[in-house]
Amino acid sequence: MNLRRILAVVTARNREFYRDKAGLGWNILMPFVMVFGFAFIFSGSQADMFKVGVLGETGDSGRSAFLDTRHIRFIPQADETEAIEKVRYHRIDLLLDLRGPPRYWINELSPNSYIVERLLLQAYSQPPQDMNRELVSGRPVRYVDWLLPGVLAMNVMFSSLWGVGWVIVRYRKNGVLRRLRATPLSAGEFLLAQIISRLLVVTAVTLLVFAGTNALLDFPMRGSYLALGLVFLSGAIALISLGLTVSARVRSEELADGLLNLMSWPMMILSGIWFSLEGTNIWAQRLAELLPLTHMVEAARRIMLDGAGLTDVTFEIGILLTIGLVLLTVSSRAFRWQ
Repeated sequence: MNLRRILAVVTARNREFYRDKAGLGWNILMPFVMVFGFAFIFSGSQADMFKVGVLGETGDSGRSAFLDTRHIRFIPQADETEAIEKVRYHRIDLLLDLRGPPRYWINELSPNSYIVERLLLQAYSQPPQDMNRELVSGRPVRYVDWLLPGVLAMNVMFSSLWGVGWVIVRYRKNGVLRRLRATPLSAGEFLLAQIISRLLVVTAVTLLVFAGTNALLDFPMRGSYLALGLVFLSGAIALISLGLTVSARVRSEELADGLLNLMSWPMMILSGIWFSLEGTNIWAQRLAELLPLTHMVEAARRIMLDGAGLTDVTFEIGILLTIGLVLLTVSSRAFRWQ
């Protein structure tokens, strides 16, 4: 083993990295962007012990005693039926209706519901006689059941972005694209082939993970398999097109890796894979609505946990396909062989 040769290779590789100003810049800049960005996103969040859904306005002074209770996150709810289902599956601990005579829903199988109900009743020195108490029955959705749709979508995201975006940049750097340019292959045909190839890989891997986790965990699948497949297919198309857009002109693998990380990490945090964004910074929730992974996760979760069918997730599928079409058009126009 020759130490001089090893040091020569190390020096050459370091010089190559330092001379790549774009790649070096992203390696320095990206951590700052991520830290300050997430600090803003979660600036309004607190580690509350309980979650209470609220129907109606919370500004009524006659009901403010309970609403001012500390360590309870009060989350506005727009749809009564959907909110009751959240109580059923232990996603919120109590649902309070302020639109008329006071009434609330609790889950009789939830210890948190029992505690929050006691806090609610103690907030009234003399509880109204017309306060209606509604019972909802339902076993909790395990965290792993809630998590699985997001993990499957996240796997699609990483496979789509790096399997296309980073690989094409490597082809460009290694001269593969320059040699392909000398063939009758057009840019559109090349990009379409990349999409088809990656879709086959993503589909096979997702099916394998789905079947394997189901055999081990026996998670609930209450909705349509067709709808779930179309959600993941349209999501993969959108994310593959995003990877193609990144790789359209980038020549540095380090820069491509930085750009893909800059896109994937916010999506992984903001798309509700690990936890619900209910009650977090409102601007973070608005930003999440612009991300393709958010729509894929939400649609998959509604299908698997709430029993949604194809018509219930048509909106999300349409958004994902639109994103894919727009990004594919942009990437095909911006694509360069070298």
